[in-house]
Amino acid sequence: MQWIYLDNNATTQPAESVVKTVNTANEEYWANPSSVHRFGQLVRQQLELARASVAKLIGARPREICFTSGGTEANNLALNGSHASVLFTSDAEHAAVRQPAEKLAKHGCRVVTLELDHCGMVTPKTLKSALGMHVKPDDTALVSLQWANNETGMIQPIAELINIAHDHEYRVAFHVDATQVVGKLPVDVHAIDADMLTMAAHKFHGPKGVGALYIKRGIRLESQILGGPQERELRGGTENIPAILGMGQAAELALPFVTNAQLIEQLAKLRNRLEKTICQSCPQTVVNPCDMSEAGEHKRLWNTTNLGFPKLEAEAILLMLSEKGICASAGAACSSGSLEPSPVLLAMGVAPEVAHGSVRFSLSRYTTQEQIEQACQVIPQVITKLRKVSEHVI
Repeated sequence: MQWIYLDNNATTQPAESVVKTVNTANEEYWANPSSVHRFGQLVRQQLELARASVAKLIGARPREICFTSGGTEANNLALNGSHASVLFTSDAEHAAVRQPAEKLAKHGCRVVTLELDHCGMVTPKTLKSALGMHVKPDDTALVSLQWANNETGMIQPIAELINIAHDHEYRVAFHVDATQVVGKLPVDVHAIDADMLTMAAHKFHGPKGVGALYIKRGIRLESQILGGPQERELRGGTENIPAILGMGQAAELALPFVTNAQLIEQLAKLRNRLEKTICQSCPQTVVNPCDMSEAGEHKRLWNTTNLGFPKLEAEAILLMLSEKGICASAGAACSSGSLEPSPVLLAMGVAPEVAHGSVRFSLSRYTTQEQIEQACQVIPQVITKLRKVSEHVI
């Protein structure tokens, strides 16, 4: 079966040259980069070249990049390693931020949940008010917010939010979960003045099992994995050289893409074509979390649309789409194997009957017009069929 893969916010296909880089690393650069012999130092050189490539993608210095096993570990390092006495975050965050925040709360950290607007975003006014209410002179405060939401693609005004945190009387540190932004849009960590920023290689056509945390010079973190001096004593353990070199190659491929506004606009048109066709063919369809015509200053990632189909179940939609060769996603799998409504959508104010039937479609830079045209035919057919079944059952 030829898959039409529209689940790229979950993971992306590794680029061909990334696969070759990983294979070459396994064959030629398998020595331990901490070894003092020439072979080990040759591998160390390759590691540092990859670090430089990743740093360049986000406008950082190489020494500000700490490689991890992925975005989840990077988020955990940022939150747990900061030892914040008060943490500001939101219910719209990825579980890799929400769950560490819940654990920190159990161990005495004051976690402040920031209110979301009608599009599921934290406004500068909301953040400024919360900081003024909750940050005291003796606090070690941290804000952790995602740049773009993984389920809806909504983009936060991250530079403005960081500026508010830094302008606070006690200068609050800011961690950005940029897992869905790096490799899709231009990123300059020094321009936005982020203190920490998370990324994951497999979100921009790199290998799985590798990510990185940008840590601005002067920010102090405590290692969460002990057992060696690797990564400037921030993450013990021998580095995953094949994956890291693959990430470096993916970063090199991503850099010319994120600066190609014309290509990004073309891909956004494909997303818009898909969204408009489904909404017109299935009149009850809802664009989550808000009507984009009323979104105001808010923008979305060029590749993402989250569509709600009221009174239908996302699980049934996904299974039928899968039978037709279309890959998409929704919610979070629970222990029973069924799909619960997304807690992120519920936190954004999406009605439960809509959240239960919400599906995310996400493109990549390899998505073709032919694939979108085929999806535009198949998806409305599936929704129409399920609606007829639902009405018959009722």
